[in-house]
Amino acid sequence: MPVEHAGGRANGVSTSRAGMDAAQAELDRRRTAAEAMGGEQAIARHHASGRLTVRERVGALVDAGTWFEIGALAEPEIRREKPVPGDAVVTGFGTLDGRRVGVIGIDATAVAGTTAPISMRKQGRLIEHAQRGGFPLVLLCDADGGRMPDVMGWRFSGLPLDFTSFLGATDGSPAVPRAAAVLGPSYGDSALHAATAHYVVMTRGSSVALSGPSVVEPAIGERLTDDELGGPEAATAAGNAHLVVDTEHDALAALGAFLSYLPSNAALPAPVSEPVAPARTDLADVVPTGARAGYDMREVLPAVADAESVLPWADGWGPSLLCALARIEGRPVGIVANQPLVRAGALDPESLAKEHDFVDLCDTFGLPLVFLHDVPGLMIGSQAERAGILHAYERTVSRIARAAVPRVGVVLRKAYGGGHFAMGGRPTRPDFLYAWPTAEMGFMAPETGIRTVHRRALDRLLEEDGPEARDARAAELTAEWVAESEPWEAAAHLSLDDVIAPAATRHVVATSIEIAWGERPRRTGHQGGT
Repeated sequence: MPVEHAGGRANGVSTSRAGMDAAQAELDRRRTAAEAMGGEQAIARHHASGRLTVRERVGALVDAGTWFEIGALAEPEIRREKPVPGDAVVTGFGTLDGRRVGVIGIDATAVAGTTAPISMRKQGRLIEHAQRGGFPLVLLCDADGGRMPDVMGWRFSGLPLDFTSFLGATDGSPAVPRAAAVLGPSYGDSALHAATAHYVVMTRGSSVALSGPSVVEPAIGERLTDDELGGPEAATAAGNAHLVVDTEHDALAALGAFLSYLPSNAALPAPVSEPVAPARTDLADVVPTGARAGYDMREVLPAVADAESVLPWADGWGPSLLCALARIEGRPVGIVANQPLVRAGALDPESLAKEHDFVDLCDTFGLPLVFLHDVPGLMIGSQAERAGILHAYERTVSRIARAAVPRVGVVLRKAYGGGHFAMGGRPTRPDFLYAWPTAEMGFMAPETGIRTVHRRALDRLLEEDGPEARDARAAELTAEWVAESEPWEAAAHLSLDDVIAPAATRHVVATSIEIAWGERPRRTGHQGGT
């Protein structure tokens, strides 16, 4: 009996090991199939279009050896003759420059990356894990919308898409940064991913829109190419993309650069780097003294920020305003600056919407705001009114006023009317507000003000005494107006904290931010909002 018992155990162990080996072989087979994505032919077609596969993208994005995938063995609810590995989406975690990130990558080699219930559930679970764990989300977009028949009829209404968790944290946990790369035709859910992102970079051959051309034409009769509908020019003008690059590797590098300025979540302080001297120091030579002379504000930023630290944010959207992430003495900041090369830097509804979203980004993740004023005012007239200038203005100044991060403003040349307020002027309660000695401030520019306030008197003088008398009086009134616009009285009455030399701008801004932070934790914990 003992011998039989022992033999039985041996046979049992052998049988158990054989069963485990068979199960392990099946697991290996299934994992290999998942990693094969849409198969050799689909991958070859994908490569021929100039695109990397989703797994190549993930490999290029995260630090080597850190990829931890979940949901690899997912399959669609409606099975097909040809398998759909992972239900056309790859989800998992890795580190990016040593920090944990959650990644969603659409697999365009499998059923064109279309979305169905299981793939949507995979994405939702990844988002929930990232938000609960306080990790940034990276979204790799390359898909063709909903999959048929998987989302037809009643199935569409029952899709596992929870907008509360899909768009943000629902359990009171702090907001996490979202960064998206548009790497091919991205419609439907891929477009929604991009819309939720704080930063969207796209390659030149890609496109992003709510629905693709194959849906647009039969629905409304408009025949468009991918590029015409949502290519880089259209996407940047609409604010759907913040940066356009040439290659996918450039796009993935841009995602890493963007996240390097932000904490992993809104409850943490932003990461600090070693201070770097500015790339230029000739700030007084960059900005002309004449209020009407044009110059490129992008030439000013390298004299204020650390060298090689300026990352533009949405230059193609509302281009009369520049927004950029940068570092000053190693500390991440958000810079908001008027662009005199575009409509003299006047703020229109698009530039105000852009400013609102950028201020919200910086305040959410604890980045101080630096406002560089050279603004002639808000755009006026029928076109601006029909585009919603009033609502955009109110929404933006309210968001600036609610910001909890340090806010420092410098009037470089001019700051007039509501444009001054929309650039963080005194009524929005900035921590510090300065001006250069050549700056002009007031309700409106002197020439416009004279024509508005004294028009009847000047017209009467023209009729009675002729053009020379009118012009002489106009010159006197303009000189008086200019004197009132100079920064000295503003500083005397503490509407300005000081008048500073151009060369002192970087030092004054950096020191003001340090004082405004004080000894309190350098984060806001703000959840973001409108």
